Amino acid sequence: MASVALVDSNVYISLLRGGTDPAAWLGKRFENIYICGMVRVEVLRGQKAPKQRDALAAFFDILCNVPMDNLLWEEAAGLAWKLDRGGRTLPSPDIIIAACAIRAGVPVLTADLHFDEIPDVRVMKFRP
Repeated sequence: MASVALVDSNVYISLLRGGTDPAAWLGKRFENIYICGMVRVEVLRGQKAPKQRDALAAFFDILCNVPMDNLLWEEAAGLAWKLDRGGRTLPSPDIIIAACAIRAGVPVLTADLHFDEIPDVRVMKFRP
């Protein structure tokens, strides 16, 4: 069992589309699961059924939340600036999630290849 990860939104979305309960799947694989506001927004906005949305929100409430204060936004902006200057223009949500993972000192569980381009981010590949 892996011990810890910040789980990217594409993992939740993939599990949900496949009919798998993310809480059960992740709970079998991780001792501590991290989340940030960006992942929360990306996942919850796509839920059509209020009951499923509420269940996911309740699950997110018990996870380790990475605080997104002004310093985090500055860190994300600095990371984006540095990546852009290096010729790598990545989606802002991915940069924000990466900044949260760096702050928490945990890897990102993701299927998104963008994270491989971000220095200082440890990446765990998602395989359902």
